[in-house]
Amino acid sequence: MAGETSRLEELAEQVIRLSRDDILIRLRFFDTALSSLVLRPKKGLGRMASDGAVCYYDPEEVLRAYRREPGSVARTLLHVLLHCVFFHSFQYGKLDGELWDLAADIAVENVILDMQVAGISLKQDPETIGKRKVLKEDAGALTAEKLYRYFRLNPPSEAEREELRRLFCRDSHALWMPAEELSVTQEQWRKISERVRAELKSFGAAKAGAETLEKNLAEAVRDRYDYSEILKRFTVTGEDIAVNDDEFDYIYYTYGLAAYGNMPLVEPLEYREVHKVKEFVIALDTSASCRGPVVRNFLRKTYSILKGTENFFHKVNVHIVQCDMEVQSDTKITCDEDFENFMRYGKLKGFGATDFRPVFSYIEELRRQGEFEDLKGLIYFTDGYGIYPEKMPDYDVIFAFLEEDEHRAPVPPWALKVVLEAEEFEEAQNGTDESAK
Repeated sequence: MAGETSRLEELAEQVIRLSRDDILIRLRFFDTALSSLVLRPKKGLGRMASDGAVCYYDPEEVLRAYRREPGSVARTLLHVLLHCVFFHSFQYGKLDGELWDLAADIAVENVILDMQVAGISLKQDPETIGKRKVLKEDAGALTAEKLYRYFRLNPPSEAEREELRRLFCRDSHALWMPAEELSVTQEQWRKISERVRAELKSFGAAKAGAETLEKNLAEAVRDRYDYSEILKRFTVTGEDIAVNDDEFDYIYYTYGLAAYGNMPLVEPLEYREVHKVKEFVIALDTSASCRGPVVRNFLRKTYSILKGTENFFHKVNVHIVQCDMEVQSDTKITCDEDFENFMRYGKLKGFGATDFRPVFSYIEELRRQGEFEDLKGLIYFTDGYGIYPEKMPDYDVIFAFLEEDEHRAPVPPWALKVVLEAEEFEEAQNGTDESAK
């Protein structure tokens, strides 16, 4: 019996190595990625699974799968590898796990189907391609991130989820749960993915599916931004009424109280310097392509961050400027109540074409009128399809986009471009809805 088990493991290892070699021969740009993934047997596992460092396989299941369809083992191995290259496992703890599983599997299979790799097709592929066509019509580009957003807004029924799992699921994601320590970190996989992206241009640009693979790689390696950290660029140093614990000696203070009754020897310093939000401008692109709910969710997120006492002066001077081709409105915010009133009663105006220049001209006019004492900066929420000013202002400027778009014009070198996460604004929407109940 032991000899038979050993023989099974040897055969399974041969199948795995042959499958790995098949991928390397046909897709040379994956050599670094494949060499970074250790292949290791694990009895009773069932489907293949990876934790980002090791790809585990069940020897008996590998042989059964190979007997049914010889190309299925290489197909599953490539499926697991693409999950790693696209960082799918590292997003797992932050999202709805079940929907992310579906989105990640569909995205990976979409790339594989487009690449048309010889020898790894499956009998059910025609059915999978038919379902993929429907998803493309409904969700657009089939990256995991875009599919996840689509499923969040249009939750599939249990029957639909089961069909999607049957057609697109190849591996187990049981090891995707966050771990204390991984042999290969997300930063290491980022470097590997960048290498794949570079080699794809050299070896695989003419290959079928190269464009689909490139889109998924671009989505995976693009920089993510913490919006709350971005807003810290607009904080200024100022005095706020509070006990300055760093400069206050409690020994003398309590000694005075003990020795002389209610007469402390040293009074606490009531003022300290802190970094808080005081003056800046939020510009909202209200052109036709920027939908009302998207803009409102952006404002809700901004509001929830600014509302914190650590980031907000009691007296502020924040202008919310709406603009398409011209400035449509300007709402001045001086306190928490102003913000709440704007969120409750404010209406979006405009919905024409986009020109960024009027906002900058308007800000300069406000400064000439003495509206700002120390304007820290401008954050412009937009789709990016507008005319940028040529002259650099003497305050920080951030152009914030909800998603990446390779067709939009480049942001001027003096401004910071950030691509925000749609999920952040979904959370802002949910939080506002809950608080309104």
